[in-house]
Amino acid sequence: MILALFQNIPLLLALFSVFFAQLIKVPINFLISRKIDWSLITSTGGMPSSHSAAVTSLATAVGFETGLDSPTFAVAAMFAIIVMYDASGVRYQAGQHAVIINKMRSELTLFFEEIKHWPEKTENEKIQELKTLLGHKPSEVLTGAITGILISVIFYALI
Repeated sequence: MILALFQNIPLLLALFSVFFAQLIKVPINFLISRKIDWSLITSTGGMPSSHSAAVTSLATAVGFETGLDSPTFAVAAMFAIIVMYDASGVRYQAGQHAVIINKMRSELTLFFEEIKHWPEKTENEKIQELKTLLGHKPSEVLTGAITGILISVIFYALI
């Protein structure tokens, strides 16, 4: 039963697409910022969207396996569209809100430092910052989608 998972090509391509997209975030970020940031390998957000790469790779592979007229492809394609919409819409906006909230928190902290002894508190007593890289810009989603589609197309072209 578990061995069947290793024979599920669409699943394997989707997983490979996630890992590939996460891995190439580091060199892409280096080209832009001239800084190596290994934390991008495990972060959400950034170029390209690994979520988009995964779902488009999955949908493309399902299309190759079952045909573009199959109900299974329809489900995979709609799943991909919903995930990419969420990544570029709701999650991106949540990240933008987190940026503003973190700035407000920082400014409020500076104010309270003057009236309380903030530096004397332990790290556990300090408030954690909200995660700001939650979603994707449309260009990141599009690049992730193209990455995922290409991974599956190349695979099926080679077999």
